[in-house]
Amino acid sequence: MAAAVRLLPAVTLALLSGFPGAGSSRRDVLELGDTDFDYLATEHETMLVKFYAPWCGHCKKLAPEFDKAAKRLKGTVQLAKVDCTAHSETCGRFGVSGYPTLKIFRNGRDSAPYDGPRTTDGIVQYMMKQTGPDSVHLKTEEHLHTFINHYDASIIGVFSGADSSRLSEFLKAAGLLREQFRFAHTTNLKLGEKYGGDDERGVLLFRPPRLSSKFEDSIVVFRDHLTIGSLRRFIRDHIYGLCPHMTAENRDRLRVRDLLTAFYDLDYHHNPRGSNYWRNRVMKVASKYSGRGLTFSVANKKDFLSELEDDFGLGTSDGGELPFVTIRTKLGHKYTMREEFTRDGESLERFLDDYFTGRLKRFVKSEPVPERNSAAVKVVVAETFDEVVNDPGKDVLIQFFSPSCPHCKKLDPVYRELADTLVSDPGLVIAKMNAVDNDVPLGYDVHGFPTIYFAPVGRKDEPIRYEGGRELKDFLKFLKREASHSLVLGVMFIVLVDVERHSGKRSDRVL
Repeated sequence: MAAAVRLLPAVTLALLSGFPGAGSSRRDVLELGDTDFDYLATEHETMLVKFYAPWCGHCKKLAPEFDKAAKRLKGTVQLAKVDCTAHSETCGRFGVSGYPTLKIFRNGRDSAPYDGPRTTDGIVQYMMKQTGPDSVHLKTEEHLHTFINHYDASIIGVFSGADSSRLSEFLKAAGLLREQFRFAHTTNLKLGEKYGGDDERGVLLFRPPRLSSKFEDSIVVFRDHLTIGSLRRFIRDHIYGLCPHMTAENRDRLRVRDLLTAFYDLDYHHNPRGSNYWRNRVMKVASKYSGRGLTFSVANKKDFLSELEDDFGLGTSDGGELPFVTIRTKLGHKYTMREEFTRDGESLERFLDDYFTGRLKRFVKSEPVPERNSAAVKVVVAETFDEVVNDPGKDVLIQFFSPSCPHCKKLDPVYRELADTLVSDPGLVIAKMNAVDNDVPLGYDVHGFPTIYFAPVGRKDEPIRYEGGRELKDFLKFLKREASHSLVLGVMFIVLVDVERHSGKRSDRVL
């Protein structure tokens, strides 16, 4: 018996004796190391591996989400982890340079980086799309019908044989784009004949059956030279059609262009006919305005209630059963159709005519303009932003804040002292704006609070983000350097700024 044990492979001994990877194989998250990584990874068709360090704060934050996702994905996708402080060889082999790093492996091979969400739901949804092959091999007419009869669109390549160079390129594209789109292929040219893909050059794009409409073709055929880039462009330009269904998952891809959206009680799972009633009316109008730089979409208003309320000022009772219609341009400009949506589509046409002729007034979420604004720190709202911050004759330092932000409240006395110090300067304005209740203009990237920008004379379209300290001396030093003129102080004072120089210190005067 002892001799037999000595002949067993090291990995098998590990599994029997309880080394890392042994007991871990019974857990939801496999613990992999240098000695067993390749062996255990090849046992799983699809595996998500987290490379981490125990001391890493981001890793600790991810851990419970990762563990819960592993439980939900059990039996479908295996989740695993590698402690890079204990198994540096494996982490080095896969180019891990930061923590946590997540990678997708297929049959033991490093397939792609994981670029999805880092929440339990996000990991589960993303990885469910990674299961199975990059492209499904369709062999019969029945297989093809089953594949295209799906909630989402389908891209099917038609090739003459398994050794086709075009098939190889198609499969590479499918591997790169599988998290966004559904791919399949066939090496039976006859399967593509009835759809127009009757030769070696054909790739067929089937739009979702639920979105079938008399206003556009349900199938689009790609016949150009097939490369990853050309196929990606073809899918991008045709996948959504004249009026796609916008969801939380695809909205960012749709909003790279100027986009009109009709929001209503859309539900393709339980009421496809009713959902297409309003969509068909949008499409009828959209077909008259195609080629003018505006794309169209429909969406379930229940999925976007907070956005409709916060970004467009529309309440849940507005419109009743009728659609809300909004336009959001790629530059962030917003418009709303105030006239009631009529079933003949004429109100939508009037709205579009006003939009294209420039007669529409942009919707701007703004607090009321202050009746009194005599304090040293000037209050700016969205409606007065251009007037105050973009005043061509004045430098403006503006703080974007949230009323509930503790860091903003801590900064408040320092910011008021700064404004009081410079109140006599006719060419400089110290201002603040509530970025929760007012639209933040383009060019100002505000994701946390407080965020501070400086809009100098002559460069209003290139505001400078303030990244310095939060003391009075820090702000004064910044303004002395960036202002278009010499600062005018309200009182005579000296600010000492300590600068480390080797082992000594030097004091600079900012006057």
